[in-house]
Amino acid sequence: MKDFIILADSTCDLDKVMREKYGIDYVAMNYVIDDTEYVASLDWESHSVKDFYDLMRNGKRVFTTQVPKNVYYDKFKSAIEDGKDIVYISCSSALSGSINVAKLVAEELKSEYPEAGIYCIDSLISSLGQGYLLIVASKKRAEGISAADTAKHIEDIKLCVNQCGTVASLEYLRRAGRVKASKAFFGNLFGVKPIIISDRKGQNYAYKKAKGTANARVAIAEHLVEAANGVYEDLYISHADCPEEAELLKEEILKLAEFKNIHIGVIGPIVGASVGPGTVIGFCFGTEVTIEGNE
Repeated sequence: MKDFIILADSTCDLDKVMREKYGIDYVAMNYVIDDTEYVASLDWESHSVKDFYDLMRNGKRVFTTQVPKNVYYDKFKSAIEDGKDIVYISCSSALSGSINVAKLVAEELKSEYPEAGIYCIDSLISSLGQGYLLIVASKKRAEGISAADTAKHIEDIKLCVNQCGTVASLEYLRRAGRVKASKAFFGNLFGVKPIIISDRKGQNYAYKKAKGTANARVAIAEHLVEAANGVYEDLYISHADCPEEAELLKEEILKLAEFKNIHIGVIGPIVGASVGPGTVIGFCFGTEVTIEGNE
């Protein structure tokens, strides 16, 4: 059985410590501010976390790009020439077209290297929900499971990764076209917070509102604990330059259930460009997502 690499992209929001711990690599997207393009590094090599989100707070528009085709080609080919298969777990196809580029590159390389095992998986989620699936893949690899069987396992469980969070302002998501909600929902957000999940299509779906930040935390905590369905193993929380809010959400969740493993991380520049500063999101494994959001 061949060894394999586990590959992500800039939306997985796994920091260097986590990537090194689990042997996960990533291909970088790019972001653009004032016509200058930067590599969307998860190690914040172009801007610091604070500087990036302060630019947004001060009104700067941040645009994002897909992973360039040549980046996929070089990364995939390097692995193949090292005698390794590839398991690539992408951002949700509802949020990025990068998975489609990856699949095209995979087909091109398979014609050149027919023995290559290249598995491109649409995670139907992003941020640390995507990161969770990558970690699961890493654990399967450590158990000696093949790339093909690992990819199948991820496909089988991906809709059981539950997301629930809120944003400081829906304007970023709406402007980026990265949220589904009824027109009536957008009509009255004064004093209320949108509660946003990832639906079974991989869309960010604002499915209900909560009055104020404290009630939003309660709603998020209740949603995640219910989704975990009595198995409180791993809890992931990501935030857009609001660590205090992430800690408060953790405390709210722990009032309801004692998750064994809790990881808090920063939302990277690609997801951050869409959700905006002040966003906090929780993720856990549990019951399969059944909600399908429509405008």
